[in-house]
Amino acid sequence: MSAAADMHEVPEVPTTRASGRWRRAFRTPGGIVGLVLMAIVTTLALLSAAGFGPDPAAQDVSEALQGPSGSHWFGTDQFGRDIFARVCSGLANSLRVAVVSVTVAALGGVLLGILAGYYQGILDRAVGVITNVLFAFPSLLLALALAATLRRSWLTVAIAIAVVYLPIFARVARGPVLTLRHAEYVLAATAVGRTRLSTLFVHVLPNILGILVVQVTLSLSWAILTEAALSFLGFGTPPPAASLGGMVYEAQTLTSVAPWMLYAPGAALILAVVGLNLLGDGLRAALDPRGGSK
Repeated sequence: MSAAADMHEVPEVPTTRASGRWRRAFRTPGGIVGLVLMAIVTTLALLSAAGFGPDPAAQDVSEALQGPSGSHWFGTDQFGRDIFARVCSGLANSLRVAVVSVTVAALGGVLLGILAGYYQGILDRAVGVITNVLFAFPSLLLALALAATLRRSWLTVAIAIAVVYLPIFARVARGPVLTLRHAEYVLAATAVGRTRLSTLFVHVLPNILGILVVQVTLSLSWAILTEAALSFLGFGTPPPAASLGGMVYEAQTLTSVAPWMLYAPGAALILAVVGLNLLGDGLRAALDPRGGSK
């Protein structure tokens, strides 16, 4: 090729040896424990969603308030429903709401954040105003208001949570882009004729994916807690669908005679949240360019 052609080659984008960092995320004790916990939670949820095991909505009053046994591993509730089946179904519902809400929030928030950080100007100010307004409300109160306004369903809960977490992703994405927009390889890509939009998605976005992956993991745990809180308050997934927060609410008045009704959904909720947080901590330690060996 000619010297003129060589001058138009875009310098190689710095890499962070991602494969090594991903492997290191699952070598830390916390990362391993988080991965195991999430494997258990996800397996139970998928089995329930696929229809394996007892029907979580099936009632048998003759077996109401039975303790844990071989036929009912976690016991039964006041309607004779199998609590193990309802816990698995509740996990499936919580993960469904969390995944949908965080996906919507991540796509919308990251897009707004990187565009605002890269282009600056009016767009940046507009995104700043939107995020500041949303941050002005307590997250649970805002989600509660949205869930109460819309028709009650699991999708309504997911939309409410997505609106709450969208500004978080916008802020997380905008900060690194403000720095990367002045990086040498970004300036070089622009100088040789690449459009700003192409440079943004080809050279800038891949270098903040590590931060975004960690934020997604942590946001999933927050979304599960928010969904449980909304269900506890009566604004979550409507019956007869099982919800961990709803199960905890139902167990309040029966704790003295059937404590397993409270322990089972509470333990499942803790396992899911702790697993996601440990997994997020492992990913954060592995993907942090300032820490660890590369």
